[in-house]
Amino acid sequence: MMISATGTDNYVVDGQIVFIGVEFGSNPAGPYLGNARMPTKKIIAICQSGGEFETKKDGSLSYNGGEAYAVDVEEETLLSDFKKELAETFPCSVDGMVIKYFLPGNKRTLITISKDKDLKRMVNFYGDSDQVEVFVMTEEGAARNVSNMPASRSSRTTLSEAVVIPGAPDDVIQTGDPIDMYMPGETTPGHLLCGFNDDKHRRAATQWENTITGVDQRFCSFTEFREALHKYSIAHGFTYKYKKNDSHRVTVKCKAEGCPWRIYASRLATTQLICIKKMSTTHTCEGAAVKAGYRATRGWVGSIIKEKLKASPNYKPKDIASDIKREYGIQLNYSQAWRAKEIAREQLQGSYKEAYNQLPFFCENIMETNPGSVARFATKEDSSFHRLFVAFHASIAGFQQGCRPLLFLDSTPLNSKYQGTLLAATAADGDDGVFPVAFAVVDDETDDNWHWFLSELKSVVSTSQHITFVADFQRGLKESLREIFGGDCYHGYCLRYLAEKLNKDLKGQFSHEARRLMVQDFYAAAHAPKLEAFERCSENIKAISPEAYNWVIQSEPDHWANAFFGGARYNHMTSNFGELFYSWVSDANELPITQMIDVLRGKMMEMFYTRRVESNQWVTKLTPSAEEKLKSETSKVGSFQVLLSHGSTFEVRSDSVDVVDMDHWDCSCKGWRLTGLPCCHAIAVFDWLNRSPYDYCSKYYTAESYRLTYAESIHPVPNIERPLDSELSVPAIIVTPPPTKRPPGRPKMKQAESFDIIKRQLQCSMCKGLGHNKRKCKEGKNDAIEGSDRLLLTGLTTEETQENT
Repeated sequence: MMISATGTDNYVVDGQIVFIGVEFGSNPAGPYLGNARMPTKKIIAICQSGGEFETKKDGSLSYNGGEAYAVDVEEETLLSDFKKELAETFPCSVDGMVIKYFLPGNKRTLITISKDKDLKRMVNFYGDSDQVEVFVMTEEGAARNVSNMPASRSSRTTLSEAVVIPGAPDDVIQTGDPIDMYMPGETTPGHLLCGFNDDKHRRAATQWENTITGVDQRFCSFTEFREALHKYSIAHGFTYKYKKNDSHRVTVKCKAEGCPWRIYASRLATTQLICIKKMSTTHTCEGAAVKAGYRATRGWVGSIIKEKLKASPNYKPKDIASDIKREYGIQLNYSQAWRAKEIAREQLQGSYKEAYNQLPFFCENIMETNPGSVARFATKEDSSFHRLFVAFHASIAGFQQGCRPLLFLDSTPLNSKYQGTLLAATAADGDDGVFPVAFAVVDDETDDNWHWFLSELKSVVSTSQHITFVADFQRGLKESLREIFGGDCYHGYCLRYLAEKLNKDLKGQFSHEARRLMVQDFYAAAHAPKLEAFERCSENIKAISPEAYNWVIQSEPDHWANAFFGGARYNHMTSNFGELFYSWVSDANELPITQMIDVLRGKMMEMFYTRRVESNQWVTKLTPSAEEKLKSETSKVGSFQVLLSHGSTFEVRSDSVDVVDMDHWDCSCKGWRLTGLPCCHAIAVFDWLNRSPYDYCSKYYTAESYRLTYAESIHPVPNIERPLDSELSVPAIIVTPPPTKRPPGRPKMKQAESFDIIKRQLQCSMCKGLGHNKRKCKEGKNDAIEGSDRLLLTGLTTEETQENT
C-alpha cells in the first residue's frame, strides 16, 4: 500500500478502504475554559475505500484492496465536513456515503458513523491511539460487503450488546444513545450471564431495547430485521404478529387487541438494504403481562446459548431453562430448552444431514492423506446411509507387525441425532494397552452388519497366524466368524455376556447372594487352568442350583473355559477390553458422523505419537507391564527344588509338584501357556540351568515389538469442502441420513460388569419369600385373615386373647 503526503498531517494511501488514523495534540484554536485554552483530541483517520471485507478463520474481518487517504479528525469536526472532504477523494456522493470503523481491539464489530456524536465518540474511543481505520463505501457497496460475511444472524444493536470499552468517558458510553453496528456473529459473553435483581427483564432491556430505533433504520436483510424485532419485543415486553411477511415487505403489529403499535419495513430502492418506512411507537397494552414463553423461539434460545454450549458441552436443558428465566424473564419447559440446545449444537458443529452427504469425499480424503488405509461406505436402495468401515494403515501395519493375534469385538450405541451403532475391533499391544484396529458405523446392530464388518476386517488383517477373537456368542457372531475366518480363528466367548445370560436364564427364586456366588463360581471356572479346578467350581454351582450347573455344562465350555479353550487369549476373558476407545466414542458420539470419525482419528493419531515417543525412552528388553509380571513371578521362586526328569523336562517341587517342558514352553500349572510369560516354576528351572528368562518370553512383550506396533503414523485429514456438482466429472453419490432418529427419553447406558447387573431382590419379612415385601405378601394376608376368623369364632378380642395366653 502506497502513502503520499497531502499536507502537514494528511496522507494518501494506495489501498481499498478509507482508513482514518488519529493523532492527539494541542489545537491553538481549541475551546476555552474561562481564560484557559483546553487542548482538543485529534487523531489521524486512515480512510480506505474500494476494497472488500474477508472473514478469517477466527471470525475476525480484514479489508483488502482499494485506495486509502489520511484525514485529521478532531472532537469538534462535523460529520458533514468530514464527508465533503472524503467525497472529493473517493467516487461517492455525500448523501450515499456509508462510514464504518472497528471497535478498539475488536476486529469483528463494525460501527456506522451516522451523526456528529458518532464521529466524536470514535475520537474518544481511540483516545489512547494516534490513528484509526475508517472504511468508506456507498450504500450498495455496504450491502455487497455485508452479504459476503458470515452474518445471517447479524443485528444492529446498542453499544451495551457489543462490548464495554474500559476507561471510556461516561459522557460517551450511553446505552440510551444507539450506535449502528454490524456484528458478524452474535454471542452471549459468559461475563454477562448474571442476575437482574428486582427487574426480571433488566438484562434484556439494557441489551436490546434499542435494536429498533425508528424510521430510516436500515438492515442488511429481512432476517436481520426480524431478529432485531424479536429482541426488541423481548426487551419491551410485548408480543406481535405479522400482517405481511414476504421477500419485499414486512408489516408487523402488536398482538394485543386495539394496541396501535405497528412497524413497516421494505427494501430500499436500487439496493439490497431493508429500511423501516413507518413505525408507530405507542403501546396501549400491557405487553409485559403476555406469556413470555410465547416469544422464546428455539432458534432465538439457540443463538443465545450457543457460546456457552461451546464452552460447556454438557450444558443441561434444565440449566438452560433456569438461565433463560433468570436472565430474560422467559419461562421455558424442558422440551423447548432441549430443542434449543439441539439447534445451537447444529450451529456449532454443522448439519447432521449434510455430514452424510459429505461421506464419499470424506472417505476419499482419508485414503489420500493416509495411503494404505481403507474407508468404505454403503447405502441402501433409497440412498440412505447403511454402514461405514474405517481402518487406518498405521493400525493395520501395527497389528500385523507387533500385536498378538488377538482381537476383541464389541459395540457401543451412538446417541447422535440419527442414532446408529459403532462396531469395533481392538487389539492389545505389548504393554496391554488398547490398540484400535478397525471400526464401523452402522445404522443398526444386526447379524448382517456384523457379517459385513467381519468381511471387511478380514480383508485388512489377513495374517498367516490363527487369530483368536474374544466376542459375544450371539448377534450372529458365532456363525459369521466360522463362515468368514473358518479354521483360521478361535472364538472365545466373552465372559461378561455369558454371565449376563446365565443370570437372565436362571429360573426360580434365588437370593441376591446366591446369584452373586453362582456368577463368581462361573468366573472362577472360566479362569481355572486345569480340569480339576474347573470341575470343582462347577460343583459349587451345582450345590446352589442343578439347573445353573446344567446351563454351564451345555454352554460350550471349550469356547470360554481355560481348561478346554484352544486359542490364546493371554488371560483376557471379556470383549470390553477396548474401553479406552469406547470412551472416545462416548465423548464424540453426538457429533455429525464425519466429525465423530475425525475426532477418533485425532485421538488415535495423538496416541500413536505419544506411545512411540515414550517407548523410545525405554531401556528394558520387555515392556513395563511385562517386566512387572516377570518380576512378580521371579519373587515367588524362593527355595523351589528342581529335578531333571528326562531331556528338556523338569520336575519342580514347592507347595505342589509341577512339570516344566522347556521345548514346548509349557508347565503343568498352565501359567506359561496362558500368559506368554514364564511362570515361577519355569523361572526356577532357568535359574538351575543358568539361563535368562527373557529368552523364553513371547516376542509380543518385547520393547522392539511394541515400537513396531506404533512405527507408522496416522496423518491429519484436512477439511475439504464438497465440490460443486458442476466441478465433478461424474455425478456425485448422494447419501442421506438413515431413517432412524433418536427416540424420546434418556439414552440407555451400556451395562458394565456382570456382578453389577445382579439386582438385589426384595425379601418378605413375613413369609421369607423373594420378589415382594410384607405389604404385598399374599401368604401373610391369608394368615392374618385366618387369625381374625379364629378370633371371631371364639368371640374373643385381641386383648382378651393376649390376656388368656
